[in-house]
Amino acid sequence: VLLAAAVCTKAGKAIVSRQFVEMTRTRIEGLLAAFPKLMNTGKQHTFVETESVRYVYQPMEKLYMVLITTKNSNILEDLETLRLFSRVIPEYCRALEENEISEHCFDLIFAFDEIVALGYRENVNLAQIRTFTEMDSHEEKVFRAVRETQEREAKAEMRRKAKELQQARRDAERHGKKAPGFGGFGSSAVSGGVTAMITETIIETEKPKVAPAPARPSGPSKALKLGAKGKEVDNFVDKLKSEGENIMTSVGKRSAEAAKVLAPPINMESVHMKIEEKISLTCGRDGGLQNMELHGMIMLHISDEKFARIRLHVENEDKRGVQLQTHPNVDKKLFTTESQIGLKNPEKSFPINSDVGVLKWRLQTTEESFIPLTINCWPSESGNSCDVNIEYELQEESLELNDVIITIPLPSGVGAPVIGEIDGEYRHDSRRNLLEWCLPVIDAKNKTGSLEFSIAGQPNDFFPVQVSFISKKNYCNIQVTKVTQVEGNSPVRFSTETTFLVDKYEIL
Repeated sequence: VLLAAAVCTKAGKAIVSRQFVEMTRTRIEGLLAAFPKLMNTGKQHTFVETESVRYVYQPMEKLYMVLITTKNSNILEDLETLRLFSRVIPEYCRALEENEISEHCFDLIFAFDEIVALGYRENVNLAQIRTFTEMDSHEEKVFRAVRETQEREAKAEMRRKAKELQQARRDAERHGKKAPGFGGFGSSAVSGGVTAMITETIIETEKPKVAPAPARPSGPSKALKLGAKGKEVDNFVDKLKSEGENIMTSVGKRSAEAAKVLAPPINMESVHMKIEEKISLTCGRDGGLQNMELHGMIMLHISDEKFARIRLHVENEDKRGVQLQTHPNVDKKLFTTESQIGLKNPEKSFPINSDVGVLKWRLQTTEESFIPLTINCWPSESGNSCDVNIEYELQEESLELNDVIITIPLPSGVGAPVIGEIDGEYRHDSRRNLLEWCLPVIDAKNKTGSLEFSIAGQPNDFFPVQVSFISKKNYCNIQVTKVTQVEGNSPVRFSTETTFLVDKYEIL
């Protein structure tokens, strides 16, 4: 039985400890305090025993990952469990230091609970632990989509009622009759005036909201959020300018670029597909890819019942070893042999007016050649200041990255950086001590660029560097080339929307 899992210092001070059986705090602190004294220097053993318990441990720089077990526990299983515990910690902590462990202690405890339950090891791996702790709920997404649909329908009903009331008022005025009123407002004359005022107010407020392009049928849209906040941002910028602040116009440009990229296609067909990919990447500052994980999904939206029984023809030209997975209701044999997505039961139809995930894929690698955009940051000390050279290179030339922002942390309390050479634009955020290097587009014609600046500080002050971008081309070359009906195999018109986003992109 596994009694406890703990991360402690070399002196035996517990930083975080999770007990899987009933134990008092003094008991666990006593066991951990005694642990360093029991180890013999110069020996390669990873466990040590006392009369009552066994310690299985692994050194991690200045810390120890320690499992406390009973003496009759299986040492081979304990060592395997220890390795999993040790791999979990870097997932949540950037550095194996005491303050970093303390800051993410609850994340670690939740992860520890996924590995061990009531003292016994669960059959899980690192990817499953990450999924369980994220608690991503499909039911919650469905509930939100339904709620947003109901809100839209309620607004449409409100506009329709307002138009009916206004029409009724006009008809009454045309025939010289009193306008119909609302009960409880008093006389019909007064209520008629109130009716006119209410209907005019509702319709007038609704008019500016008519957009030339149709909104997405369901799900949150980043483009609409950006567009909606435009006037507020402009007003705020005007106020800052009147107060003497120098405001760069690149912020507005980036918002416009992002809105263009994220905007849905103007001609959205009855069969619409949304292909979305998200990348999570961590690189070392001295080179080397620590981890890269990419998740992609094809979401199908059908708005016309006559196109509900269809098949999607998928073209997969990826050569990187992507793992594909179809929806449980999709015919796997049909997809494997003919690269077509269709339901297991051809008589059934796809759901109408809802986003359905039909195919998802995953790529996890440590191969450096797979990095889409490499960032090379070289801080070098020069007297009391630090000269920083940072450059980017687009390795995946088929991509076109829009609205790229490379964020470099700066030391606090040393003023603004002195910019030497720069490709693109920059913005200094003095409140958050950040330098944002902004590039509207990175593609094959603009695949490299550099930035030089100097500021007081140490080389470690300029990490981690973070990158964000958005692209209309996906990383894994997986596309839907044709849509056909099940009966007759006749082609169906369809539209596609492709987005490649950043979940996490760090150079540590």
